[in-house]
Amino acid sequence: MLAEIFSPDILIVLGIIAVLFGGSKLPQLARSLGSAKGEFEKGLKDGGKGTDDAKPAEVKAVEASAEPVIDTTGTVAEDQPTT
Repeated sequence: MLAEIFSPDILIVLGIIAVLFGGSKLPQLARSLGSAKGEFEKGLKDGGKGTDDAKPAEVKAVEASAEPVIDTTGTVAEDQPTT
């Protein structure tokens, strides 16, 4: 199990990250990743809350107009009679 976690691929990626960010930025990067994970888990917990209190959205009817629709873009072809 431990061998799977520390496979050569992961070690290479960690080495590249260490070179790119340097020793001084790594603790800051780890803190920001930890806080992002905490916020994500908090969002998952709170995701289901509040849906019971929510009011359903009102559906509003739209009247159909008798006026013909004018296409000024030229993208719609004229209606062809069916035979």
